[in-house]
Amino acid sequence: MENFSFTIEGEPASKANSRKIVLIHGKPASIKSDKARLYVKMFNSQCPQLDEVMEGDLSVHMKIFYASRRPDLDESLILDLMQGFIYKNDRQVKQKHIFWGLDKERPRTIIKVSKITQDADLENASCFVS
Repeated sequence: MENFSFTIEGEPASKANSRKIVLIHGKPASIKSDKARLYVKMFNSQCPQLDEVMEGDLSVHMKIFYASRRPDLDESLILDLMQGFIYKNDRQVKQKHIFWGLDKERPRTIIKVSKITQDADLENASCFVS
């Protein structure tokens, strides 16, 4: 499969801000926030499972629509959650194109994952040559 697109409904939690400190057996521990745990459940119930996960180097395009202007643009939790569904490991993602959107009525993330071909890689790299 060369590319794959899908949409996940709901507002993602920021991975950087998605931890909270709790006491477990009297000792402090860091766990995912309630919002992050809820998003993980929503994502896992909506994410398509490819018969064969994508192989090789990948490019990811995302447009994340938030319900308010407050959240930071953060795709890292989504990249982690696609492991095992779309690709084997998020280390395969060599290009990211992440966009922020606002939709108070329908927060969601539109995702397109594509294989990086040698031609596309050379074309994209040419913008860095002076």
